[in-house]
Amino acid sequence: MMAQTETKRYTAEEYLELEVASETRNEYRDGEIIPMTGGTPEHNRISGNLYIALSLGLKRKPYEVFHVDQRLWIPAASIYTYPDVMVLPKPLELQAGRKDTVMNPCFIAEVLSKSTRSYDRSDKFAAYRTISSFQEYLLIDQDQIHVEHHVKVAENQWLFSEYNDPEFNLSLRTLDLQVQIAGLYENIEFSES
Repeated sequence: MMAQTETKRYTAEEYLELEVASETRNEYRDGEIIPMTGGTPEHNRISGNLYIALSLGLKRKPYEVFHVDQRLWIPAASIYTYPDVMVLPKPLELQAGRKDTVMNPCFIAEVLSKSTRSYDRSDKFAAYRTISSFQEYLLIDQDQIHVEHHVKVAENQWLFSEYNDPEFNLSLRTLDLQVQIAGLYENIEFSES
């Protein structure tokens, strides 16, 4: 009979202490610390393309755009995570007692990889929806031109749209901004397999 290994549980305070000293990023999910694997060059390019488009489009508007390394605290789900791209209205709402953890995104985007796509679409999206300021969610596939777009239209109601046309201009309602799908995939070469 095999002995089961018990997963160590951490408090949020223990996680933050470890995370500040860590050379790699880790997500915290209700007591568990999950290492975040490094992304592919395609993943990085796509999230970078979106970050640049948002930064340019929101210049001189009351928003801040963050890319990859900004920690988000989701108290209702007891999750600390690092969205690929996130936009927050000014002023930023920081977690009490922290200068490195935000709480009030209105827009979040994740680039889908094979290892994270299910989580990003389900449990992570459910956690994001507990954030009162959160209004819009973009999921960008890194293996093909495919974008999933969720917009909050009322309390507990989200409108879902998906796009495969690179020439389509995606309207980001929350930010009053348009982004061309082709721009998200600039410098991306898809493999034939």
